[in-house]
Amino acid sequence: MPEIYSKVYFITGGGTGGHIYPAMAVADALKAEGAKVYYVGNKRNMELKLALEKGYKFLHVGVSGMPRKLNPKIFYWGVRLIRAILYSIKYIKKYKPNAVFATGGYVSAPMLFACIFTKTPYMMHDCDAMPGLVTRKLSKKAKCVSLAFEKAKKYIPNRKTIVTGNPIRQEFNILTKEEARKNLGLKNKLTLTVMGGSQGAKTINNSMVEILKEFVQDYNLQIIFQTGKKNYDEVIEKLRYIYPAWAQDENVILKPYFADMISVLKASDIVVSRAGSLSLSEICASGCASILIPYPYAAANHQRINAKNMLENGASLYIEDKDLDPNRLREALLSIINNPVKLDYLRQNASYLAKYDATARIIECLHKI
Repeated sequence: MPEIYSKVYFITGGGTGGHIYPAMAVADALKAEGAKVYYVGNKRNMELKLALEKGYKFLHVGVSGMPRKLNPKIFYWGVRLIRAILYSIKYIKKYKPNAVFATGGYVSAPMLFACIFTKTPYMMHDCDAMPGLVTRKLSKKAKCVSLAFEKAKKYIPNRKTIVTGNPIRQEFNILTKEEARKNLGLKNKLTLTVMGGSQGAKTINNSMVEILKEFVQDYNLQIIFQTGKKNYDEVIEKLRYIYPAWAQDENVILKPYFADMISVLKASDIVVSRAGSLSLSEICASGCASILIPYPYAAANHQRINAKNMLENGASLYIEDKDLDPNRLREALLSIINNPVKLDYLRQNASYLAKYDATARIIECLHKI
């Protein structure tokens, strides 16, 4: 006997965790209500693996990012985009979604065009203080738009726009610091996490490698170090010379990538990180002080804008990538570690910025459309 669902939704967004994880948080909430959820993305990206792990039926759209220069590649990209739109229209006609939720980026564009052509209601969410190109261009016809940042509203040509914060996974509301540390085999003491995203950040890695031994031995810190898959071998090679005994040190956990970032962030007191919007939302939800080093080549300069918003709200320190070196990072860390009042101030302000009800508010809008 076929399963009967009260509602059917398409969720689309991919390419990076900043698009995928907010989409997954909304998908999980809809699924918990008994809705049928399909995930629309590119099977060559990480969204395929994550969607299948969650048990969602995956609908492939073969689209890539738009070339930035006028050359013959534009023609081939345009052909692929049209083909992806036609596939998206076919998916809509076959599965008849009640609504579509999109988190922006090039992966969501074909489905949003298909929604416009088929008059299927859609809602958009943008994670950044400077909304992406797809959001700016296609949000006008959306039934509702949700944003992570108040300052992003001025770029959205839609009156039905609300600021919800980023939808985050429910576990951020549930897991305690003590439980998170236990999950990672850590003690209950001051903990620092260093990360540059799933692919890592060479400038952050290079600076942290030089001072890791000092902060573990002289300042009694626990350090969780995500190097990124591309840079792991290089970091290990440098540590062999600087701190050969790191692998036996119970105060150091070093991996190319942590699948359980919820435990990592919830276990932490201080985080050194790039400034992707989702990372910032999860840092705030974990109540961590942060030192942010924005990726200087991010589209529309959005990481700098995100980081400066955190700085203006007293929730983080800020270092430009070009200015980062071991001495600058050491100075920033010591300014927090040696000043418990400052540490508490940054952590409290981060917690104030957290939007724990973002997913619920987005679901409410989806129900309305």
